[in-house]
Amino acid sequence: MGGAVVDDEPSDVKAPDGGWGWAVLAGGFVITGFSYAFPKAVSVFFKELIREFGVGYSDCAWISSILLAMLYGTGPLCSVLVNKFGCRPVMMVGGLFASLGMILASLATSIIHIYLCTGVITGLGLALNFQPSLIMLNRYFSEKRPLANGLSAAGSPVALCCLSPLGQVLQYHYGWRGGFLILGGLLLNCCACGALMRPLVGPKKPQDQELQAVDQTEKKPKPPKKLLDFSVFKDRGFLIYAIAASIMVLGLFVPPVFVVSYAKEMGNEDTKSALLLTILGFVDIFARPTCGLIAGMKWVRPRCVYLFSFAILFNGITDVVSSQATDYPGLVVFCIFFGLSYGMVGALQFEVLMAIVGTKKFSSALGLVLLMEAIAVLVGPPGAGRLLDTTHNYMHVFLLAGCEVILASIVICLGNFLCIKKKPDEPEAHLENGAPAEMEKLNSLPEGGKTESEQPDGVRAGSGKAMEGAEKSGGVGNPETAL
Repeated sequence: MGGAVVDDEPSDVKAPDGGWGWAVLAGGFVITGFSYAFPKAVSVFFKELIREFGVGYSDCAWISSILLAMLYGTGPLCSVLVNKFGCRPVMMVGGLFASLGMILASLATSIIHIYLCTGVITGLGLALNFQPSLIMLNRYFSEKRPLANGLSAAGSPVALCCLSPLGQVLQYHYGWRGGFLILGGLLLNCCACGALMRPLVGPKKPQDQELQAVDQTEKKPKPPKKLLDFSVFKDRGFLIYAIAASIMVLGLFVPPVFVVSYAKEMGNEDTKSALLLTILGFVDIFARPTCGLIAGMKWVRPRCVYLFSFAILFNGITDVVSSQATDYPGLVVFCIFFGLSYGMVGALQFEVLMAIVGTKKFSSALGLVLLMEAIAVLVGPPGAGRLLDTTHNYMHVFLLAGCEVILASIVICLGNFLCIKKKPDEPEAHLENGAPAEMEKLNSLPEGGKTESEQPDGVRAGSGKAMEGAEKSGGVGNPETAL
């Protein structure tokens, strides 16, 4: 019986940007769909739950809130488990938890049981799938990573368009208990997606090199790995991103929650009002992969953080303008532009984080960011609801959400422009695919633009003697003598 394979990315392994990575992308697509769409899809059972347990709509709404809180708030726990056991076993156990929660909820005798089963157990299971899927996507893709992130993020609107009608059909034919039981079986597909997350393996080394590596390992024991790396807080780029993301989440999820009620207050029918979310989701499906494709362009990718800032600003301005809508066509136009901007934000948010912290620290950074966002998720929509109860005017709700999102775009744009400067000890030679790197290589060549192997023997010998003499005189390695 072997232990779990901890899928640390080997230092000598290059991201394949394809191959088995497409299977990892397919698994991430399904996981993202379940994680983001499931809390919304469960809401189709609320009327039956209200009738069954004699509770109010606000009591049932806590089911979705607890699901989202577990998805975001358990980020550090997921980071620790991934760093300890690896992505594949964590995801497969998470799939079992997600399924078990819904199956147990089908036997519930009170709303508290559903809070614990659907909210806590299923929410934890989805969290244990969502974060590792993003980590594996980051390991399998490098050059094509923006496109991969966009395609994976498209799973959210696709699943929402499928799960909500499916929930209505299940409720009609089998009731809410049968529907929960079948959805629990459906969530077992998370285990299959987890099985696709095959760890990357480095190239096989010759036997003599392996023996030499073993000897070096025995002489120098490997330091224990950090289960949660808090050193990411020393990175100014990460701090700016975390603060901006937390502000953004305060208002980002508010419009989709209230737009249907806004349409109903205008006197529109329930079916016609619900169509707005379908329009929003349909636009979102195409916006995410398209934005990922654009972000992967050679001249856009180095400035991806500013594209992300533009997407947030676009979303905030859409909220502010929509607050002045007075009829149904105005809300349709809002949903089109909101779906476009919302899709851009969804495609770029984790791509930008990956670019800031890198592969090795991404699991810890993602967990900590999700924890910070969890607080904002729990404050944002309820705060907007409190404002609506006080003012009885949807205009103020959309204005507040828009201002919060616009503030987030200003923070991340100005923060990166003013605070993130190139360090003097990091020459431009480290830039990827850049002309400065090539110029640095040319400047470092010996006279005549040839490498040492291309120089005549006399030149190589002469340069070696010159270096040897310089070392003896203290000219090399002694800045004062060199000057």
